[in-house]
This record gives sequence, structure tokens and C-alpha cells, in this order.
Amino acid sequence: MPDIKIMNNEDDAKKALKSRERNPKIQVENEGYQPPRSGMIFLQAMIGIFFFIFVVRFWYLQVHRGEEFSRQAQENRLRQERIFAPRGRILDYGGKVLADNRIAYGLELVREDCPDLPATLAQIASWSGIPLASVQEKYQQDKARVKPFEPLLLITDIDFDLVAKIESEIHAWPGLEIVVRTKRNYPENELFAHILGYVGDANEQEMANDKSIDLGDLVGKQGLELRLEKDLRGQKGLYDVEVDAHARILGKNLRLEPKGGEEVRLSLNRDLQQACWDALNGEAGCVVVMESDTGKLRALVTSPAYDNNLFAGGISRRNWEALRTNNRFPLQNRVIQSVYPPGSVWKLLMAAMLLENGVSPHDTIHCGGQVRLGKQIFRCWRKGGHGGMNLESALVHSCDVYFYLMAQRMGIDKIESFARASGFGSQTGIDLPHEKAGLVPSREWKKRRFKRAWARGETFNVSIGQGYTLVTPVQMTVYVAAMLNGGDLLKPQLVENAPREVRGRVPAQAKTLQFVVNAMRKTAASGTARIVGRKDADMGGKTGTAQVVKLKMKSGDRRLKTHEMEYSQRDHAWIATFGQKNGKSYVVVVMVEHGGGGSTVAGPVAKKVYQYLFDQDPNFPASAEAAVEDAAAPVATRIGRVQSNG
Repeated sequence: MPDIKIMNNEDDAKKALKSRERNPKIQVENEGYQPPRSGMIFLQAMIGIFFFIFVVRFWYLQVHRGEEFSRQAQENRLRQERIFAPRGRILDYGGKVLADNRIAYGLELVREDCPDLPATLAQIASWSGIPLASVQEKYQQDKARVKPFEPLLLITDIDFDLVAKIESEIHAWPGLEIVVRTKRNYPENELFAHILGYVGDANEQEMANDKSIDLGDLVGKQGLELRLEKDLRGQKGLYDVEVDAHARILGKNLRLEPKGGEEVRLSLNRDLQQACWDALNGEAGCVVVMESDTGKLRALVTSPAYDNNLFAGGISRRNWEALRTNNRFPLQNRVIQSVYPPGSVWKLLMAAMLLENGVSPHDTIHCGGQVRLGKQIFRCWRKGGHGGMNLESALVHSCDVYFYLMAQRMGIDKIESFARASGFGSQTGIDLPHEKAGLVPSREWKKRRFKRAWARGETFNVSIGQGYTLVTPVQMTVYVAAMLNGGDLLKPQLVENAPREVRGRVPAQAKTLQFVVNAMRKTAASGTARIVGRKDADMGGKTGTAQVVKLKMKSGDRRLKTHEMEYSQRDHAWIATFGQKNGKSYVVVVMVEHGGGGSTVAGPVAKKVYQYLFDQDPNFPASAEAAVEDAAAPVATRIGRVQSNG
């Protein structure tokens, strides 16, 4: 291994320097050395590339997309703010307000202007008293539905005292703004709940179906609020709002003035509606009052009901559960959404069907109180029977045996055909959502539904409005009105200026209709509907007691009394009536769920309704001569008058 010499002193350094001087060749080689040029070239290339990228990017931003970014910058400076349009008011036919608007204050958040979102949401919760988790959930749920720099409505109805407090502190919370809007108010509470319905915040499906609906808009959810949504909604206005870099508002300019929704006047009479409600006296049931010549509805009552203001302000989970689980079903509109066996009021249809199929009104059948069919016994409501009955007396006294035997002669096919042609089994077209069509049973329906053939005993049941037969109260109202107006099946109209609309005709001659109407007159004068009879008006009616379960008998072959039965097994009470006075013709139909007998339960309700119509309504001034003249006019004359008028 060679020796290594280390210069560790000054003398060694001097010796090395002298050696270099003695060796000039080495000195020349060291002085000619040049560092490599590649480093300098690389540095210059990098500078050139960066400069090129900068120029291209500058061109892309300033030239290629300059107009777009300029527009975005302008939009950041000028924003659009919606002005909510008030919904149109809903009035009764006399001008009384049924649905109105009230001022409400909301709190909006523009998230892009909010520097500290968690703290802002916490402050909102502190102001409103709403749990922070609920505020955060509302934010997370709606944030994806709004565009950048668009406001997100977090609180929809703030008390005025709280508004004053928020107004004094809101300057410290960028991105928050108090907004003024309207909320729906229903001054009559539950009285018109099933007719008016209610409004609520638009959901995703509603916004997808209608591009004019935005997040936070109120739209109709039920009743006329839903059916007349486009008329009632109106058109929102717009502000152009100028803001600075810190989102502070510098000024506002009105771009589009809001346009309120149309005002709708209904055909309903608020005071008559109240009279019908009071007459029901808390019973579960409904009352329909309709003009027979025009189809205008003057009252449409369902009991029990609910306060639709609960929904207008955003219903709480507790209130919703209370309504949903109520065993009296206050959310159900019994006039159009509930179907019932019609009981003996169905005999009005059976009578017309029999006459149109060749049965003579003079044909007599003996009623001994029951009919045996094989091992089955079909009873009349009167235990001892009615004796000899023709068609008119069978209607007046509501003899079941007569219709059993006549239905057996006709067969179910003729009954079904006539009932369908008379509007049963179909919707009436009333301007309310979720109307049921009812059920007119047939051989084909039975085979399809139960996989069994039709039985003769089922025809007996159908003949008296029992068995599978189901109708709505509004269908029965339309049919009775057709008996009076010449056979026109009219659309029940809820809007006062709606035209008369004929949706079908009862397949019966004028003399057939006149016969049924005259029989109803005698029933109101001396038969089962005599409770509605009046000397100062032309009155007619037909009662019905519809069984819910099979006839229950007690010892001694006695039927159980209503009070002896469980509520859910009691009969439904019906009465279908008409009343004519001073040139006005009304149909009043009453149905009381599980009420018992039609004459004893539904009849008094109808009587009170006519007391309002003919005694208290200012549209009916006392005129004995006019009443007598109108009552004396043959029904055929009135039918001809209606036909000649259109």
C-alpha cells in the first residue's frame, strides 16, 4: 500500500507551490478547463417554457374565455332576488274570505358569502330556538337544489319580535338575509278544510314537473289549492341586486313586478256550510247541497275534519301522527273519497230501471216480510211485511220484498247496465283530487275478483243497495238532481262562474223521471222521509239504512237495536231529498256513518238544512204565492223548461 503524505504544516504547502512552478505543463492544462454548457441551456429552456405557458394561459383567460368570465364577474356583482307573489284569495259566493294570505318573514343563506358556515348555522339555531341538528339537516337537504350565489331558505316563518332582534345583529353574519313572503291563512279553520285543502313547500318532483317552481315556493297539496294551482299561484317578481366584494348590498332595481294569483269565487255558501256542519253535530258523515238545474254546489261538508292551517305553517310530526292515527279519519273527504252501500236510496235507481224495462207501475207483489231462496232467507225491514205493493207504494214505504222479486225477474245484467249509464261506477268529475268511482258489481267483476260465478241471492242484495254495491254521496246527489232536471248528469261545480256541464244522461223517459219524483214527494208527505216534508215548499225524499255487517238477530227473532251493537257494526244512515221554493231547486243528500236508521238519524240533519235554505237564507224571501205555484207545477213542466233552456 503506497505511502500517503499529508501536508500538515506551512512548509509542506510552500514545497507544493514550488513544485507547481517547476511543472508548467500542469499549470497550462488547469487554466484551459471550461464548465459544461448543458446547465445553462436547461435553465434557458425552462424559462422559455414557463413564459410560453404564461402567454398561452393569459390568451385563454383574457381572449378565449374573456367574455364568459366578464359575465360571471358581472353576475357576482349583480344578483337576482326573487319577489314572492301572493296566492289568489278564495271566497265564498257571497264574497266571504275562505283562504287568505298573511305576511311571513324568512331567513335566507347565500353560502358563498358565508365565511364561517358552522358558526352561522349555530347562530340561526340560537335565534330561532330550532335544534342545531334540524338546521344542519335542512341545510344539507337543500344545498344541492340551489345554484351558486342563490339564496337557500332555511327558516320560513319567523315571529315579528324575533325579526327585530335578528335585524339588529344580522350585519355581523355575512350571507344571511331576512326575506318577506306570504303564508296561507284559512280563517274558517276546519269548516272548508276538505274543499280548500292546503299548501306546502314544493318538493323535488313538483319542481321537476314544473320549471316555474323554485325551492321554497308554496304549492297546492290537496283540495282546490291543488286543482287550481296554476290559477292561484301567480307570477314571481325579480330584483337586480348590486353587491360589493364582501356581499354587502349596494342597491336594488326592480326588474319584474310580481303578479298575484287569480281570485277565485266559489259557489259554496259559508253560512249554509256552517248550518250543515252544526246539523251533523259531531257525527261522522257528510252533507251535500246542490242546485239540481245548474250543478252548483252550495254546501259540501265532511265531519270530522282538520284545521288546514296546521299544514299551511308546516305541520309538526306530532300533529301529523295525531291526524293520521285518529280512528275517525278526519283527513278523509267522505263526500268523494269514501264509498258506502247506498241502502234503500238505491231503490230510486231500481224504480227507473224497472219502468224502462217494461214493468208496469200497477204490477202488484205481496210482501209477507221475507223471501226464501234455497236455504237463505231475505227479510224485509218490516217484520210482518207490507202486504200488496205496487212500484209507487214500494218506494214510499221502502218495501224490500218487492225489489227482491222484481230484481230476480230483471237479472243483474240489466241492473248493472242501467246503473253504469246513470253515472254510478264512474267519477262525477268534481274539481277535487282523489275522487272514488264506487262499484257497480257484475258477473264479470265477480268472476275476476273472486273466481266464482254470480249467485241469485247477490242480485237480491244489489236490488236494495246492499252486497257489493258501493257509491259516493256526491254520485247519489248527481243522480237525484238528474231526476229533477230532465235526466242530465251534471258535473258538480265548486266555482261560481263555471258553466253548466252535462257529463251524461240517465237512460229514462220524462214520464219515468216524473214517476220517481212524484214517488219521492209522497215519501216526504207520508212515507219514510216525511221528516223533511214542508207545507211551504215542494219536497221529496228517500231514506236508506245500509247494513255494514250481516243482519244480527237477538232472542225471539228480533233484530238488535242500534245502541246494542258495536259502533263499527252499526248501519249507515242515508237520506236523499229535494226541495223547491221560489224558483230554486236543491238536492240535499245526508250520510251518517254508523248512525243507524236513515229516517231517524239522517232525516233530522236534512230537515235543519232546509230550515236554513227556506227560512234563514236571505235569497229566499217569504212568498207564499210563489211557493204554492212552484209546488203545484207538474214535474214534467219543469223538466221541459230545463230542456228548452239548454
